[in-house]
This record gives sequence, structure tokens and C-alpha cells, in this order.
Amino acid sequence: MTLDDAEAFAVEQGWPRFRGEQVWRWVHDKGARTFDEMTNLSPATRVEFAAKAMIGGLTIAEVQTSKDGTRKLRLVTRDGQSIESVLIPMGDHVTQCISSQVGCAVDCQFCATAKLGLKRNLDAGEIVDQVYLGRRLLEEQEPGARLSNIVYMGMGEPLHNYDNLIKSLKILTNDKGAKLAQRRITVSTSGLVPKLEKLGNETVRPNLAVSLNAPNDDVRDAIMPINRKWNIGKLLAALKAYPLEQRRRITFEYVLLAGVNDSLADASQLARLLRGFKCKVNIIPYNPHPEAVYARPSPAAIEAFQNECKRLGMSTYLRIPKGDDIDAACGQLANRSNGSPVVPLRIRKGLPPPPPVE
Repeated sequence: MTLDDAEAFAVEQGWPRFRGEQVWRWVHDKGARTFDEMTNLSPATRVEFAAKAMIGGLTIAEVQTSKDGTRKLRLVTRDGQSIESVLIPMGDHVTQCISSQVGCAVDCQFCATAKLGLKRNLDAGEIVDQVYLGRRLLEEQEPGARLSNIVYMGMGEPLHNYDNLIKSLKILTNDKGAKLAQRRITVSTSGLVPKLEKLGNETVRPNLAVSLNAPNDDVRDAIMPINRKWNIGKLLAALKAYPLEQRRRITFEYVLLAGVNDSLADASQLARLLRGFKCKVNIIPYNPHPEAVYARPSPAAIEAFQNECKRLGMSTYLRIPKGDDIDAACGQLANRSNGSPVVPLRIRKGLPPPPPVE
């Protein structure tokens, strides 16, 4: 529930409106996970609330910890589905990557989550609870560590779960609850053009990241089937119209796949494509998984691609791979736990096949 939802719920039950805010702040500000923790409510009131409402929708089933400090959480929903969230150390703070769906319907060919398909959307509570469980785990395992950034880059396409996405953003940014700054939250999308236009009109405005991953439609059609519905031209037109606040930029995510999109010619084409955009490019060396048909480029090829992007005037950042020694690829841990079959990834005819994984 949002704060407004909680207040309306209290009134519907015949309780004072302030009771809804009181309970809501216990959950979203103080981190209560049971009604018994709400010590300024009478025992009778706690029993009444417990009979009509629940707190928390997830449990931590598994935590994998990498040698670089990355923690990958497998979380289980009330109906037994597995989803993922990742705590990523970034200097003196921690960024949490959260999921918006169980699985995904977008079917990006390089993504482990694609093989799971779409099971269902997460509700707003399940999205928010990933953050609260992540915070609690940090407090227990690493006192003093600060969760400062949230990225909707885990399992699922956030804009396919639009209503729950917006509701979760309103909960997390409320100054009576988790108090997360909007500029500390990033929503990543594969490019649902109509929903991008809708997001631009919301009162809550996260940072925007776009999973581009190709410098032209031929390559993007092959690795991201969504491009066949909204091609690069339509996507960039929507992004040009997107209202950016002062000092904010669009982030373009570019997963480097060896022999597919990592040449100097690809870098040159990418620079022409993004000319005039207020943006930065996150170069992401591919994180292979056991069912992958793609490979990560060599360190020399990664460096050459980034240097060419910089030479051509693009603001580029290399995302250092994290969690290589655990089930780090998005969806890999949940796929194993949900028992999804391994399905060969589809490669569009006409695109050179990827090189074998060494």
C-alpha cells in the first residue's frame, strides 16, 4: 500500500485515518516485519490489523557471496516463485539491483531470464520488499554499509509491469517512509515506446536507462526481438521527447557481445546514432552463463571499443563485471531454482553466428 492506500484502508475498517499512517510508517520507515513490533499500538489493535493485512511478501532462500563482495539473493514469493536481487558494492556505498517480474516476456537473446518466460508480475509490495530485505541483510552482515542506489535492472521489464512500478516508486521515495531520493533510483527498459511517453508524465521521476545493445536495427532485431515492434528510430524519437530534468542524462546500456556488436565500426555507428543526445553510455562486458551462445569480448577488444567511443566524443563508462564466481547473470539463479528447462536461444537468420564460448 501507498501511504494514501493505508489511510483509506484504516478508514474502511472504521479506524481513525491516522492509524493507517501509524502502521505504514512502522513498516516503511522503521522496518517492522510483524505487527507485534508496533509497540505504540494496543495489543487489540495489532490483532485487528494482523487479521486483515500482511507485512512483507518475500523470504530470503539463498545468498551467494562473490569474492568481490557482490551478494546475490534468491527470494521466494508467497506462491513459491523465485526471483533475484543483487547487492553490489560500489566504493563506500552499495547499489541494489531489484526485479519487477517473475521471468520476462521480452526475450532478449543474451539474457538468462529470457528462458524462464514470463510467470507473472510482481506486486508493488514484492518489489519494495526486496529493498527492505536487502537493507536488513546489509545491517546484519556489514554494519555501517549504506544502501544508496536502487536500479530496476533485475528480472523482468519494469515498463511491462507499469502500475506496480509506479506504485513502488511512490512508496520508496515517500519522505515518511524509505526516503529514497528519486535521483538515486534508475529504471531500465528495453524500449516500450508508449510506456516511455507515459513515464515522462509521472510526478515521480526516476533516472532512465535504456538497454540499446546494438548500433543498428539488423543486430538489435536479432538479439532483442522487441526491436521488431519498436525499432531504434521509434525508440530514439520517444527518448528525444522524454522530459529530462536539469543535470540528468539518459543512460544507454550496451552489452558487448564478442563478434556481434563490439567492433570499431559498431562504435562509430553508435556515436552517429546518439549524436545530440544528453546521455552517457554504460559499456557492459557480457556476463556468460551456462546456456549462453555468446561470449565476452577479450579485454583488448573491450578497451579498444571504449577508446573508440571516447575518441568519437561519447561519454562512456565501463561497468566492471561483478560476481563472475557466482550465478551472476540475471535470471541464472532463479532459473535453476524455478526448474525452467534450458531452451536454445534463437538467432535470427542473416546475422553471423556468435563465436564459440571458450
